[in-house]
Amino acid sequence: MKMVAALFVLLLCSVSNTFGLETPSNTSVIVVVGESGESSYETMFVEWSRRWERAAIKSQSQYQVIGTQNSTADEQDRDALSRILKSMSLETPETLWIVLIGHGTFDGSKAKFNLRGPDITAAELNEQLSAISCRIAFINCASASGPFIGQLSAKNRVIVTATQSGFESNFARFGEYLSTLIDDPTADLDKDGQTSLLEAWLAASKQTQEYYDSNSQLATEHSVLDDNADHKGTPADWFRGLHLIKSTTDDFLPDGTFASQFILVPDQNDAALSEELRSERDQLEVELARLRQRKAAFTESEYLKELESLLIPLAEIYRKSKTESDDNRNKAD
Repeated sequence: MKMVAALFVLLLCSVSNTFGLETPSNTSVIVVVGESGESSYETMFVEWSRRWERAAIKSQSQYQVIGTQNSTADEQDRDALSRILKSMSLETPETLWIVLIGHGTFDGSKAKFNLRGPDITAAELNEQLSAISCRIAFINCASASGPFIGQLSAKNRVIVTATQSGFESNFARFGEYLSTLIDDPTADLDKDGQTSLLEAWLAASKQTQEYYDSNSQLATEHSVLDDNADHKGTPADWFRGLHLIKSTTDDFLPDGTFASQFILVPDQNDAALSEELRSERDQLEVELARLRQRKAAFTESEYLKELESLLIPLAEIYRKSKTESDDNRNKAD
C-alpha cells in the first residue's frame, strides 16, 4: 500500500503547480433568497448569499441571484427562477450549483421553498431540473427541506438539505455555516488545497450541531446529503473524516463520492483540467470508491494491484493536463 501511495505522490509532485485560473470556469451558480418574513432574517440571508457570490467570483464562475432587493425587479421570483433554469437547459454549463436560502414548509405531502410571491415545490423544481443535462449540486438551506431529497434525487446530482425531515420546521442555521465553509481551507479534510462540497457539508453539519450543544438545546435540524440517486440521503454522523462508517445493504455507491468532486473554488491543478480530463478523473475516482467498497473480496496483493491500476492513470491525467497547459501558454506567447 505504501509503495503504491508513494508512486502516486511522486507522479503528482512532478506536475507543476503554476497553472492558475486563466479563463473563466464553465460553472454557473444560482442563489435564490426566499421570503424572509422578518428583517433580521433578511439581513442574515442576504449576507449568506453574498458569501456565495464572493466564492463564485473567486472561481470566475457565472453568478446569478434571485430574491434580493436588486434582483428580478420586473418579475416574480418564481418566474425568474423558471426562466433562468430554462436558459440552462438550452445553454448548459459543465457544472450548475443551485442554492436556496430561506424558509420552507411541509404539509405532510408537499415540500415547498418560500419565495417572495408564489412558492415553489420540490416536484416543480425536479421537473425543471430534468431538462438540464449537466451535473448539478442542489443545496436547500431551508427548514422542512428534507423531502427535497426524495423528490430531486437523480443520477448526476448532489442534493443537500438542511433537515432530514419535513417536520423539522424551525429556522435552520445550517446555511450560515455552509456559506462560510464552501471555500474555507479549514474544511479541507484531505489537505489537497481545495474544499469540496462534501468537506464543506461535513464541516457545516458539525458546526450546526455544535451550536445547539453549546446552547444546551436539542438540535432541530439534521442535514442530509444524497449523491447516489437512491432517494434516501445520508446524515453527516455516518462519516468519520471523508469515509462512511456505516453501510447499507443495497448495491448503490455510498453517498459522498460524487459530492467530493464538486469544488466551487478549485486549486490551480484542478482548475487547469479540461472538461474531458476532469470527466476521466471523476470516473477513475468513482472506480476507486467501488474498489474500496469491494476490498473484502480481494487478497491484499490483488487489492494493491487493482489500486495501482487506478492511481497511475489518475496521476497521468494531471501530467497530461500540465502538458496541455504548457502548450496553450506557448501558443499564446
